[in-house]
Amino acid sequence: MRSRLMQLLVRSLVWGAFAGYLLHSPALGRRLDGFNVVATPDHPFGTATAEQALSMAKRLGANSVAVIPFLWQSTPSAPDIIAGSAMSDEALRAAIRQARRLGLTVIVKPHVWVPDSWAGAVEPASEQDWKAWFVRYQAQLERMARMAADEGADVLAIGTELAKTTRRPEWSAVIKAVRSAFPRTLLYVAHNADEAEAIGFWPLLDVIGVSLYPPLGPDDDRGGRIAAMEAEARRLDALSERWGKPVLVAEIGLRSAKGAAAKPWESAEERAAPVDMQLQADVIADWLAVLGRPAVVGVLVWRWFTDPAAGGTADTDFTVQGKPAEAVLSCAWAGVCRKP
Repeated sequence: MRSRLMQLLVRSLVWGAFAGYLLHSPALGRRLDGFNVVATPDHPFGTATAEQALSMAKRLGANSVAVIPFLWQSTPSAPDIIAGSAMSDEALRAAIRQARRLGLTVIVKPHVWVPDSWAGAVEPASEQDWKAWFVRYQAQLERMARMAADEGADVLAIGTELAKTTRRPEWSAVIKAVRSAFPRTLLYVAHNADEAEAIGFWPLLDVIGVSLYPPLGPDDDRGGRIAAMEAEARRLDALSERWGKPVLVAEIGLRSAKGAAAKPWESAEERAAPVDMQLQADVIADWLAVLGRPAVVGVLVWRWFTDPAAGGTADTDFTVQGKPAEAVLSCAWAGVCRKP
């Protein structure tokens, strides 16, 4: 583990060589490294405990956070998309304000929640339903865009992992409308390189966003894992060159559970498994090393909670709090490398 931490330290120094590239990127201006932050019911944004949790993330070297308002629809084919109840408008405003007070770059990153499914399955059943879905989706985005602009958020995602929607022509009008409400950096977060390569509207955005959860093979096959990561990263390099845009890896992550590398997207609710803290730390270390390349201008880890006591060594879910993965991130982001 110590050798991997030293590799990350060297990689962090290499990243500094790309500072000129970033400074000349009007979309970002600096690397965006940090967390997707999820509020827990007892520690909402705006509270002292949420501030403590965000400050803990910052001490690891995080300079950015993605806050996640949810939209909701009843089934993948239903056009009944509405604002979700997990984050109110005031909670979104409080999240942006609190993170900005701490000097963190703020990305507003909406997700669509579909019961017993996921955003990548969203696909209205008819042309009429497609049009209705986009009308409602655009209205929700514009509402969030106005709040994000009012509160000084830095980046807005126009969507996350909506893979079956992104070849639709309606996206041009959606992006134009959102751009008028939010004049700063816009991106979309594609699911793996597969979706990102199929998208044609990247010229309308400032940054190519992507979440990376490709299968990584058996837990003990590090060579195979790194090969899978490198293959995905080379595709990101090609996308960046093709469209002339930087790439933000808006999600990487892994459960701290045995068997997690084979299906990195799998949650604790989907499969019970014994704890494996080291696997999570090793996979995140390998991802950060592989993603230390000029095209990639930031990495956001999934996930960090507003509860300062979240995670810990008995937890088998994605959060890195209280786990050896924290030492990996501190080494990569802050240059403070210690054996966990």
